[in-house]
Amino acid sequence: MERTPRPAKVATVDEIRVKLTASNAALLTEYRGLSVKNLADLRAALRPSGAQYKVYKNTLARRAATAAGQDGLVELLEGPTAITFVTGDPVEAARALREFAKVSPAFSVKGGLLGGRVLSARDVNALADIEPREVLLAKVAGALQAPMVKAAGLFQAFTRNMAYGVKALIDQRIAAGEALPADHEPVPA
Repeated sequence: MERTPRPAKVATVDEIRVKLTASNAALLTEYRGLSVKNLADLRAALRPSGAQYKVYKNTLARRAATAAGQDGLVELLEGPTAITFVTGDPVEAARALREFAKVSPAFSVKGGLLGGRVLSARDVNALADIEPREVLLAKVAGALQAPMVKAAGLFQAFTRNMAYGVKALIDQRIAAGEALPADHEPVPA
């Protein structure tokens, strides 16, 4: 006789599957030894990055990962595992998890998923090392601005050098004995 899964478990598997496919990233952590207050602090630290920290049974999470086509996550779903679903900036979420791991030695990052690619714990730490979005945008803007500033300087130098050249030509002709017209205003030095 085949057992039918309970509707609550089917709903949970569906919820996880939907969150895995809808998220920008899913980061897996081991939360062993954390108090309720620690978990509340972690959730608060993740909130600004558009992340949601959830604890599920591993069997249900494995089924959801398989249903979402993310079989690579199945091996990470061992022991007490929580999933951080990131709908915002994955870099900020990875940074928040790393910072939390520094103050909570029992907490560790196991790996995750980013854009369909399974990440190791080392990959998640490398993700946390990426500079904030605003800094990267400022660098891009600076890189785009530099050639324009250089071109403006060249154009300014051209007109300035042209003026110096014309003045030098006038001075040379005056020195050769050629007189200026009577209605001419003197060129400023």
